[in-house]
Amino acid sequence: MIDDFAGKTAVLTGAGSGFGLEMARIAARERMNVVMADVQADALGRAAEEIRAAGVEVLAQQLDVAKAGEVEALGRAVQARFGAPHLVFNNAGVGAGGLIWEHTRADWEWVIGVNLMGVAHGVRVFTPMMLAAAAADAAWRGHIVNTASMAGLVNMPNMGVYNVSKHAVVSLSETLYQDLRLVTEQVGASVLCPFFVPTGIHESHRNRPSDAPMARPTRSQLVAQAMVGKAVGSGKVTAADVAQKVFDAVRSGSFYIHSHPQALASVQTRLEDVMTPRNPSDPFAAKPEIGTQLRESLREPR
Repeated sequence: MIDDFAGKTAVLTGAGSGFGLEMARIAARERMNVVMADVQADALGRAAEEIRAAGVEVLAQQLDVAKAGEVEALGRAVQARFGAPHLVFNNAGVGAGGLIWEHTRADWEWVIGVNLMGVAHGVRVFTPMMLAAAAADAAWRGHIVNTASMAGLVNMPNMGVYNVSKHAVVSLSETLYQDLRLVTEQVGASVLCPFFVPTGIHESHRNRPSDAPMARPTRSQLVAQAMVGKAVGSGKVTAADVAQKVFDAVRSGSFYIHSHPQALASVQTRLEDVMTPRNPSDPFAAKPEIGTQLRESLREPR
């Protein structure tokens, strides 16, 4: 846990918008040095200009978190400018839906590359830096937060590749927490599992790289995009609300961070399915009209 953020350094990926930008705003209010990384140059430039205007030190670097060398270069830049970061928010992520067998190889490589390998690169680059700083100073404290999703705790249909990537991030984060506890009490870890929050993730295809072109979308993919877009757009919990929950968790040393605690009933149902054991429960039991709509839209004559 970190009690006082002033003068410390935060590294934030996906910092051009959504949770990353809101975290940068809080970090600036806390008088931290702010390292901002994003794949979208124009959004990053605007965000960095805003945070600099708050009167704090900013290092902004455009990068693709799926590319190991670019994250490694960010690590070297952070070390040279500020030393080991105290707070690392591995947050960059993309969304994709559709029936799981309809995802192309490019879909899998893009989503897993950003959502999972982006977190893995952040962990492997920054954790050793933080451990070295902790070993050199008994008073030093650091914390790593990885963004997963409620999709990392349950498996909603028609969201296959995204579910897979976010379950992996939860597993990575739980293992990171346990591994850190083997070697230090000075560096902690958390996992963020947001539900539907207006962040623009349903439009993440805008940043899809040219070497992972999107094929003509299938019906299921179009349906998923429309349903997620509607759910995200109507979310009442804001990205700013979630960012504050993240800072609160870092202060208290809490591991699981939920944007919508009321949604955890579905996690309990899934775990009961596993423990009983029984076949996976109907995810739409509480709102059958949504399940009916989805089935009808996918079973219409083609």
